[in-house]
Amino acid sequence: MTETISYADFERVDIRAGTIIEALPFPEARKPAYKLTIDFGPEIGIKKSSAQITVHYTLEDLVGRQVLAVVNFPPRQIGPVRSEVLTLGFEDETGAIVLAGVERPVPNGRKMC
Repeated sequence: MTETISYADFERVDIRAGTIIEALPFPEARKPAYKLTIDFGPEIGIKKSSAQITVHYTLEDLVGRQVLAVVNFPPRQIGPVRSEVLTLGFEDETGAIVLAGVERPVPNGRKMC
């Protein structure tokens, strides 16, 4: 476990639900990854992300899937891709990433509370 933080610290991390509207191969990535386009609704809009999720997901599996992402990190250049949000997931027992999501659909852009 890492250090204890305050509730105010947690509130500063803006985690939102969004729907993947496009998933493309990312052959230029150092580690196998996909390029994702995610719709976060009218307030935040459509954002790009890259995600190392090729072990458990195909491109076809991803379109229409709702995911969670941190939307208030600064953009990060990953090769030719400008990643605007951090798509969230967990490592499985082998280190492959399993996406974090919601149990039931929520409106795109809804903030985690």
